[in-house]
Amino acid sequence: MRVLLGPRNGDLADLYAVPRRPWLRANMVGTVDGAATGPDGRSGSINNAADQRVFAVLRAQADAVVVGAGTARAEEYGPADAPLVLVSRRAEVPSGLRGHEPGRVLVATCATAEHLEEARALLGDEHVLVLGEESVDLVALRETLVGRGWESLLSEGGPHLLADLLAAGLVDELCTTVVPRVIAGDGPRITAGPPVDVPMSLELLLEERGTLLARWFVEP
Repeated sequence: MRVLLGPRNGDLADLYAVPRRPWLRANMVGTVDGAATGPDGRSGSINNAADQRVFAVLRAQADAVVVGAGTARAEEYGPADAPLVLVSRRAEVPSGLRGHEPGRVLVATCATAEHLEEARALLGDEHVLVLGEESVDLVALRETLVGRGWESLLSEGGPHLLADLLAAGLVDELCTTVVPRVIAGDGPRITAGPPVDVPMSLELLLEERGTLLARWFVEP
């Protein structure tokens, strides 16, 4: 990879180092025409080797990974090296995330969740975070995770969760990959939902075979 903007020294881990703690960053991939998923509805069908290397670096630096349950199901997630926190109003645990070592998977949900008791039975009470009555309080979620010592947080979407985190002022950094493809169609963008307006500054821009990888810091 070549550096187009940013420090010229250091490896990929240095270039993506967390500047301070606590820190919440999101990581999303899209095409040149703005699609966040391929024709199969998965981001895994549009990413490439460059994106996968950065994905691995970001996960290695994360104390916990936060992802919407729908995204985890669509992308067929398995457990990560860091604890995986599913955000779900229904307390749904996808089949691929059941039956693993306690503490590898958590659910952040609300008191009225349809599958609350099932999630507690699957994961254990201490790994089901009830944060709000009818919706998940994302401010409380970040505070709860930081309170557990997980100060470097990585969100992997999906688009609705990212928009909600941005709207709540909880995102410090957005990492983006733009792959050199145009796929048209009517698939989602990297954010979805009500409008938000969050100014950002470009801190790093890398390029590999037409793929552009960036770090955007949310302006204070």
